[in-house]
Amino acid sequence: MTSRDLTGFLPLNEANTAHSDWPRRLSDMAWRIGFGAIGWPWLLASLSGGRPADKRALLDELGLPHDALPHLGSWKADVGFLRHIVREIARVRPAHVVELGAGASSLIAARALQLHGGGRLHSFDQHGGFVDATRQWLGDHAIDADIRHAPLTHESPDWPGRWYALEDVPERIDLIIIDGPPWSVHPLVRGAADSLFARLSPNGVVLLDDAARPGERIVARRWRERWPHIDFRLMHDGTKGTLVGRRRDLTAPVANDNDDGRSWRHMRRAAAIAALLGIGWIARGELGEFPQSAQASSFLDEAAASRRAGLLRQDMASQVESATFDPAEIERSTGIVLPLLPGDWRVTDVQLFPTSDSPAIAMTIVTPKDETLSLFADRAETPAEATPLVARRADEVVAYWEVGTMAYALTGRGDTRRVLQLAGTIAPMGRTPH
Repeated sequence: MTSRDLTGFLPLNEANTAHSDWPRRLSDMAWRIGFGAIGWPWLLASLSGGRPADKRALLDELGLPHDALPHLGSWKADVGFLRHIVREIARVRPAHVVELGAGASSLIAARALQLHGGGRLHSFDQHGGFVDATRQWLGDHAIDADIRHAPLTHESPDWPGRWYALEDVPERIDLIIIDGPPWSVHPLVRGAADSLFARLSPNGVVLLDDAARPGERIVARRWRERWPHIDFRLMHDGTKGTLVGRRRDLTAPVANDNDDGRSWRHMRRAAAIAALLGIGWIARGELGEFPQSAQASSFLDEAAASRRAGLLRQDMASQVESATFDPAEIERSTGIVLPLLPGDWRVTDVQLFPTSDSPAIAMTIVTPKDETLSLFADRAETPAEATPLVARRADEVVAYWEVGTMAYALTGRGDTRRVLQLAGTIAPMGRTPH
């Protein structure tokens, strides 16, 4: 079940689009050629939909037969993205879920809604025949959803490509699932989904599939700029990547810089892509939110700043330190998951620390050898993995590592090998269990 069977490699005949013009058509074609040249590694990786055992486990969780889903991957959602859908529905208990691009995700989302609160799935797809087939497919599993035909006949004032003709969209949306239109319409076309972001409920969530691709990384960067009160995080727990956006409060989007020469701007951007291809900068991450050293630098600077603030607070009699904390409450309130610490380490201070994205946690720790360390925890992307890397900030040594979506930094003075050794005692211990 995938609209890829009806879409083809290139978009449908643009002569049928009332507002198409030759600069726009040439621009879109240039984008597709450029994306094909640089995006083939992501497209190749997307052929894998995840491990069969993981798919079976997901279907068991939902009480569906093992043959309920087709082979995943390619133009279908992978297991990682489907699991995000189930997890968010179970957490948010949404009343209204809007899905752009029907298919395997429709079955999973509608079934999860049956099990968690009984909300309604409103799904839109560009192919009428596929909509009918998907509706029948869900009916075969005794699952009901509002699946509608929404042809790609509209244009967004902010984004290239053609967009869905959406009708009767709920005024309040708790979860937006974005798995269409396909990249062959335009690599940035899914950016137009932000036309629905103003309808997000206060705790609403956005899920974007294929988020590791270069086009979607550009989309994510612009979304972060335009919607500063939605916290977007790129998750790498699937074969294609998932962008998770969580709304922090109700607000209007930041005004963008549209102008009347939009078609020519698209052509200029397409020409810039061709030039970038020639000099090789695209492969080096210029297109967007690739993990770069600048991101790690910001995280390390914040970790070092939190240590300086903690040490300064200790030296001020009027500033009260707090060694009492509840890891479960911290996770519920901030999304920060604190790691386990060795039993003989003593926590002397725990504070919220403001960062550019959201609050982080800064802890002051004393080891049995009276070594004063600072542990900084935030949801961030760095070049590190489970094994700590090391960096310096002035006379401080910072060892940092990642566990899932969390990044941790242990900062102290002295020998680099000693700080790495201490960090190595925390990293293998994993997360705080609740």
